Order: sequence, then structure tokens, then C-alpha cells
Amino acid sequence: MNVYDLILKRRTIRRFKQQQIDATLLKKIVNAGRLAPSGANLQPLEFVVINNQELVELVFPKVKWAGYIAPAGDPPEGARPVAYILVLINTAIKPKHGQVDAAAAIENMILTALDDGIGSCWMGAIDREQLRALLHIPPKYDIDSVLALGYPDESPVIEDMENSIRYWKDEKGALHVPKRKLEDIIHYNQF
Repeated sequence: MNVYDLILKRRTIRRFKQQQIDATLLKKIVNAGRLAPSGANLQPLEFVVINNQELVELVFPKVKWAGYIAPAGDPPEGARPVAYILVLINTAIKPKHGQVDAAAAIENMILTALDDGIGSCWMGAIDREQLRALLHIPPKYDIDSVLALGYPDESPVIEDMENSIRYWKDEKGALHVPKRKLEDIIHYNQF
């Protein structure tokens, strides 16, 4: 599949099959993040892969899911992520603006995962201090975000945005996600 088709296919996943992800594939996903653009090529990012199931279960309550439809958006028992990747910014290398590097790396990881059939949910609403303590992350690292991973067990639907950005679940439990229309956001040569 080409990159544009992956972008069109990509949806945030919050329901996962309980099939483990091979460690080689997790390493490939992190490598895609490592190779993302980095301002001044400083490369301040580091990654914590969590695939030990006991730790995966301990991370779960430290992230917040689908705020607009909470708690209906929370993955239920038996449909939770099977792995996480924490994205860290080494502030000794780049004290400011590391989030830009993180965003580029995360998108690379999301698309690489999807190309191998792995769904993901990028989360910034996380308890950073509890994660820091749980995973023994030194103070010089900012915890940017968490990428939850697993084989998808849902198929969210894109909707043209009308009056609201809020996503919703229909009566069958399918998630519907409004997106702004292209013709509403594209401008050529001037505003």
C-alpha cells in the first residue's frame, strides 16, 4: 500500500484483538520513529517499548481514552492494547520544541504500524508522573505521549464535519469521527 492510501485508511483504534505483536515488529515501528525529521538533526527522542503484559496492564489506567465519549470510549477488558510505546524527549539534548520532533516520529510509527496491520491510538492525556515512577524514567526526559498498539478490533468511520468536532458511537457501537472538508481548509496562493 502506498503512503497516501495508508493515510486515507488510518483511524484511531480503541478496541484491540488480544494477539501479541512480535518484538521484531515493535522494533521496526520504533525505527520508523527514529528516522523521522528532527529539528537541527538533534535527535532528542528516545522510546520505551512496553510489551510485558503485567506492565501493559499497569500502564492502562494511566492513560485517558476518548474524552468526548468517556467512559464508552475506554477499551473494555479483553479489547485493550497489547503494547505501548512511550515517546520521550531528552531535554539535555533539546530543551525546547521537542514536541515537533515527537509528532513527526509518532506519525511515522503510526503509519508503519498500520502498514503491518497494527492499529494505534496516540494519547497525550496521560499521567506523566505515575508513568515516570512506574517505568523509572529519569527527570531529564519529558514524557511527550503514549502510543497504544494492537491488532484492530473495530473500524471507525470518517464523517464530513457539520457543526461539531465531537466523535460518537452509533447504536451498533461503531465510532464516527468528523473531519473538516478539504474544500473548507485549502487555499491557493493567498488566503
